[in-house]
Parts: sequence; C-alpha cells; structure tokens
Amino acid sequence: MTWAYVDAVGSAAAVRKGEVSPAELVDAAIARIEKLDPGLNAVVHERFERARAEARGPLPDGPFTGVPFLLKDAVQHSAGDRYQHGLRLLRDTPYVSPADTELTARYRRAGVVLLGRTTVPELTVSTTTEPLAHGPVHNPWDRTRSAGGSSGGSAAAVAAGMVPAAHGNDMGGSIRIPASCCGLVGLKPSRDRTSPAPLHGEYWGPLTHEHVLTRTVRDSAAFLDATAGPVAGDLHTAPPPARPWLDEVGHDPAQLRIGIVTDRPDGGVVDAACVRAVAETARLLERLGHVVEPMPAPWLSDDAGSGGFTTLLAVAVAADVRHWEQVTGRPAELEPFSAMLAEMGRGVLAVDVVAATDAVAAWSRRVAGGTAAVDVLVTPTMAIVPPPLGRLSGDRSLEDALPGAADMSYFALPFNVSGQPAVSLPLHRTDGDLPVGVQLVAGYGREDLLFSLAGQLERAAPWADRVPIATA
Repeated sequence: MTWAYVDAVGSAAAVRKGEVSPAELVDAAIARIEKLDPGLNAVVHERFERARAEARGPLPDGPFTGVPFLLKDAVQHSAGDRYQHGLRLLRDTPYVSPADTELTARYRRAGVVLLGRTTVPELTVSTTTEPLAHGPVHNPWDRTRSAGGSSGGSAAAVAAGMVPAAHGNDMGGSIRIPASCCGLVGLKPSRDRTSPAPLHGEYWGPLTHEHVLTRTVRDSAAFLDATAGPVAGDLHTAPPPARPWLDEVGHDPAQLRIGIVTDRPDGGVVDAACVRAVAETARLLERLGHVVEPMPAPWLSDDAGSGGFTTLLAVAVAADVRHWEQVTGRPAELEPFSAMLAEMGRGVLAVDVVAATDAVAAWSRRVAGGTAAVDVLVTPTMAIVPPPLGRLSGDRSLEDALPGAADMSYFALPFNVSGQPAVSLPLHRTDGDLPVGVQLVAGYGREDLLFSLAGQLERAAPWADRVPIATA
C-alpha cells in the first residue's frame, strides 16, 4: 500500500493497528521527498538519518505516533537542526538551534517524526515563497506557479504527498494563502491558541498564529487538540474548548446564519474564479440547510489599522534582523521589501508602537463587530488565483510586487488583526485545475463551529481524492 495520500489520523491509526511501522512510514516519506523535492524545493533542511533513528523508537504514545512531519523554517526551532528563516545570512553563517520551542516539543509529544524544515520567504514577509537565499517553491499543481507564502514549502510538501501534515504560521494569511494555492485545509486558529514560549511574549505583536497545513479537516482538528493551550506565564491565552475539536468534525452544525462577501471595499478587483468559488459554496451551504445572505463588509479596509499593522511588522523585522546580525556578527544582505521594512522599523519610536497597537486594536474591534452579525462569514481566501513564479519574487521592486501581495492577503489579513479563527478549504478549481480556496471565519474562540461546518462541507463535496497528477 502507498501511504502518500493517507492523512495523519489515518496513518496513526494504521500504526496502532500494526498495519505499518513508524520506520516504514518515515522511509516512504523520505523516498517521496527525495523523488519530488528536486522539482518543488519545499524542504530546505533535511534530518533524514536522525528521523530514521527516532522512528525505530521508542516514540511517545500520542495521537500521531510514527507520523512523518515537517516543520516550517520560521519562528519554531528544533534542537540540533539548522535554522535559516529564508535569510542569506543564516544560509551562509550556519546557526543550529540549541533546543525545541514549546510548540515543537508538543508536536514531538504527539508522536510525530520530524523529517526536516520547509522553505520560507525571507523573514516570512512575503505572500509567495521565492527567497533569494534558496530559490522558489513550485506549486505541485502547476510548477510554473506560486505555492503561496509564507508557509509555501509546507503547503507544497503536503500537497505533493511528502508528508500528511506540516507546520505553518500565519501573520497575514501565511497558512491560508498557501492552503488556497495548493488545495489544502489551512486553519488559522484564534489568537493565543498556542504558546509562543519560550522565546517570545508575542511575535509581530498580536498578529502571529501557529498551526498546520493538512489535507483533511479531521487532521487539522486533531493537531489543534494536541498542541493548544498556554504555558504558565504566557501573556495571553484563548478560552479552552468545551470538548475536543476532533469530536466536532463528524457532527453537522445546526442551521447557521452565513454571510457572504466577495467585493473589496477598497475598490480592488476580485478574480472571477474566486468569486465563483464563493458563489458555489454559498449554494452548497443553502442545500445543507443554512441561511445564506450577502453582507457588506466595509471593515475589511481600514487605513489607520493597515498603517498600524505595517508599523508593527516593520518593528518586528528590524528586531529580527538585529538579533541575527548580533548572533552571527555579520551584517544581513536583505531583499528590497525586507530592507525597506527593517529601515522603517529602526526609525519607529516606542510611542509610535503604542499608537500602532491602538490602531490595530480599533480595527480588530471593527472586524469583530462586523462579523458578529452572522455565525460564519464566507469570503474568497485570495482575490487572485496562484500567480506565476517570478511575479512577486524577492528580487522584484516594491512597485512591482506589492499590488500582487495585497491581492493575495486582502481577505486574510483582517482576521490576523481580529484574532478570529479562519480556515481556507479547497472547495473550487479553475478551468485549468488550479485550486481556489474559500475562507470561513467564525467568532473569537469558535474553532468548534468552523470544524463542524468544515466537516459538513468536506462530506458534501469531498476533495481528498484530488491530487496533483505529477505526484500521484
């Protein structure tokens, strides 16, 4: 049997039943990576021999014992492994992480076997994964197109069947955008759902969310069950669920009031395929018994809030660059966008950070208030289909790259600001068979509602049997 497209829950169940061993799963995943990654560039650091040794055991007895897994090469560290964050500085001045971060430790306790780390754009500031340090990640559905960013390496690896799930983080759409590009389930959980310990109090201010990219809704739920929760002393924490999120996936929700948004209040254009994706999803939701209605969403655009977001981003980039320059003792050579942000961030006063945080908080309240009119909001995940590689690459000028980046992040970013859970589901295809994601958003702390509705949609319009022909 081939395990390439068996999900993580199914793979772990097979291990428990004795149908396959962790070592066999790991060897199969490594073989897939060695076969496919030269054409995709999804894996930036491999730890295959260590993974094989770990797979031989003993492994923790967890929900994912023996399941191969990849860690995104950003924010989260894994002991003894290279960490590069898309920087030429860290590519050329090797840094090895001395310890696991808390989330990595939770993945290990859940039983996964780490095979390596996935490619990211420089400092994760791009909506595409095309760093000058490592080259572009290719979309398994069309290798001339972007896999999205910043979790593009993780998305390409899961879509190609290298591993059933991979870690991602989402500061402005960086899980949902690659999920849309690569035909995956990509949940950004509620703010503070997982712990940033031990290295950070916050990362990019209140904007960073950590989770995984998967092929099935149940995998997303089960991974959140395994990793959610605070560490003593965390600055903030999300409310705990009433019951395991995995239990929600198999239960249809009661009739919901669902709001539909396809227009951009900033006047920007939304690709016809993205509009069709939402329209078809709306019709499916009506057939499932929900009340579906268009709604205005003026709160998607907020000039002051966007300015505050940019200020917090710039300060975070400047802090990262300073940190790695101090660690290595060398200056960082940066791509145009990163360089602009770092320079901007170095000039921001502390009082400006407070003002930016207040502006973001005001936007957050607008978004939360606007979405409170419905149980679930449905939007396109992106305003465009996956763009051709090169259009937004790290060497492009800001004038060339920023409009496309804004098109990719427009519908996603406001929910990083509000901290609400949002998931991209692979519910549509273009005429050329490119994936088109549809985004579902619920109120803060209501992942239960998203998992229940996403599971209902997955049963009504299954997508798991769709795999890229070149990787089947």
